[in-house]
Amino acid sequence: MTEPAAPTAGDEVTNPSLESEGELAFEGALRPRSLTEFVGQQKVRGQLQLLLTAATMQNRTPDHILLAGPPGLGKTTLAMIIAYEGDRPLRMASGPAIQHAGDLAAVLSSLVPGEVLFIDEIHRMARSAEEMLYLAMEDFRIDIMVGKGAGATSVPLDLAPFTLVGATTRSGMLPNPLRDRFGFTANLEFYAENELELVLKRAAALIGLPIGQRALAEIAGRCRGTPRIANRLLRRVRDYALVHGGDADLTAVHAALELYDVDEIGLDRLDREVMRIVLTRFGGGPVGLNTLAVSVGEESETIEAVVEPFLVRIGFLTRTPRGRVATPAAWRHFGLSSSGGLTSQGGLPLDDL
Repeated sequence: MTEPAAPTAGDEVTNPSLESEGELAFEGALRPRSLTEFVGQQKVRGQLQLLLTAATMQNRTPDHILLAGPPGLGKTTLAMIIAYEGDRPLRMASGPAIQHAGDLAAVLSSLVPGEVLFIDEIHRMARSAEEMLYLAMEDFRIDIMVGKGAGATSVPLDLAPFTLVGATTRSGMLPNPLRDRFGFTANLEFYAENELELVLKRAAALIGLPIGQRALAEIAGRCRGTPRIANRLLRRVRDYALVHGGDADLTAVHAALELYDVDEIGLDRLDREVMRIVLTRFGGGPVGLNTLAVSVGEESETIEAVVEPFLVRIGFLTRTPRGRVATPAAWRHFGLSSSGGLTSQGGLPLDDL
């Protein structure tokens, strides 16, 4: 019996294998599975714990839950925890994928009793599907139209009791009838640096990465208060230490994040480019969103949804009726005066902003 041929270099590229269980842990187990493992959002965790415990004691499905907040704060993770804590099956769907009432009807009619239905970006569902959801959330029933024209009839279809968990980054875009049908709305907040250090410490342990407290604190200070970004930067530091054959220490953190254009307060290349345009080309503003987007070569939605929230939160940019305006803190941070020149303390060259 012949032995299988040894894998060639080409096989290693086309059929890669994970080198360690740490990789499997990072890909599959970074998300906490219970509220006790979940770091941060202390108030929301307490509210969810009470809601889920009460539902278990009364042997009923929990109320429908809306999770609202910026991307990367743990909405999907909390939906998984809600199902896990109640020992209930989980069905996951996406708002943009539900473009017709029939799409939603197919999902709802296949639910089993007690199942948790998670709809991400629920504000992007089709309007006809939203209206079908009203009756489903209140009475666990939907009406199916059979036939067309004058002969069309409405056939009621009873649904199994379920819990809807909706996630949205823009709760204001949800119609009031839909928002009011949620029994509980959780508003997730950005994380403090000490909470992010705990998130990073847990992730580092899962992937078997030895890293010091100072290095963890440095990463936590640059990730915009967002666990998703924190885990992403940790992976880049791990990659840098692996490639350069060193430890994941403070020096490796500085070198890795400099390589990926993440500065000491978390600004990336696009953030700095936006601020450079506002400060130097438009004298600090005001400048309109569309004009700003064209100037940096990005879509206006990207500027509004990805870049602006962080710049506004750290006090570098303000929104006015006339447009976006840079604050004195932004002028100081980039070492510029409002006249467009460098301050007496020097500062960054304009090409580096």
